[in-house]
Amino acid sequence: MKNYQVVLLKGDGIGPEIVREAVKVLDKTAQKFRFGVTYTDALLGGAAIDQTGVPLPKETVELCNQADAVLLGAVGGPKWETLPGNLRPEAGLLGIRSAMGLFANLRPAKIFAPLRASSPLRGDIIGEDLDILVVRELTGGIYFGERGRREVNGQPAAYDTEQYTVPEIERIARVGFDSARKRGKKLCSVDKANVLEASRLWRETVIRISAEYPDVELSHMYVDNCAMQLVRNPKQFDVIVTNNIFGDILSDEASMISGSIGMLASASLGSGKNGLFEPIHGSAPDIAGQGIANPLATILSVSMLLRYSLEEPQAADAIEAAVAKVLDEGYRTPDIFTEGGKKVDTAQMGDLVAACI
Repeated sequence: MKNYQVVLLKGDGIGPEIVREAVKVLDKTAQKFRFGVTYTDALLGGAAIDQTGVPLPKETVELCNQADAVLLGAVGGPKWETLPGNLRPEAGLLGIRSAMGLFANLRPAKIFAPLRASSPLRGDIIGEDLDILVVRELTGGIYFGERGRREVNGQPAAYDTEQYTVPEIERIARVGFDSARKRGKKLCSVDKANVLEASRLWRETVIRISAEYPDVELSHMYVDNCAMQLVRNPKQFDVIVTNNIFGDILSDEASMISGSIGMLASASLGSGKNGLFEPIHGSAPDIAGQGIANPLATILSVSMLLRYSLEEPQAADAIEAAVAKVLDEGYRTPDIFTEGGKKVDTAQMGDLVAACI
């Protein structure tokens, strides 16, 4: 029997609560599909700061790099907002992505049929279903470029640098094309090539790589237009590939089309099988400990973990089917609750999904 090593980065706020439910579902799935999972807890974010003084301890990096996959809850909170940027919880998240070499972030924005009414968009806009994949470059661009403060004309000023190399663009472009090839064979590359030199290099490189994928239809869109089109006509998109900062913004926008940010999973991948899997929502410290957080995004992140890192596609399919069944039966956490539904808490939702595996 196969046995996989999974590191748990429970993090801050609601992180421990939602990871607990995801583990419950993963354990049930492992039992059914006859493989084992060994868990190791590690520190990241505010929890790491409180115990070690830094957001990303060396031990966490070592454990994550040795694992088959990493499951993350969420990091951050007002408790640590006054710390310097390099010591804030978010620095730990950026750091672990970089340390693991995870350059591609896959964020599916999918509407489950029972939640169509929860979408802020009209039914005639989203149609019968909606399934968009945003492929975001994760370890380059403005988040990792040179930054600092200086004086300009005697006044304080700050700068952050957007920079990409050709190899960085090539590898994320191939992830986008490969993803599109497995789906609807349509790839939209999003940039700001009318203004930014880094975007011009991005577009040139994506066009060159497209010659390797003659079966995939490539289009280009400026980021401001893409932001508008996502709410005007989201069904035109299949796969979107874009840089770090644009992807950060657009994937959050796309996620809200689904009705709740509490429903969306993500995978951060590199050149190997080991990846980092997490819900796209934050740590929600205002509801931490109340048992009302939606664990479905984290549970669906486990499905991506099984599909991309552990290569257990049948187990991944089983989790997605279980989530769909629970929603079909009307069960809802408060964030997705509508009149006539059956309101449940965090633990009950985890139990329901596990029971459907």
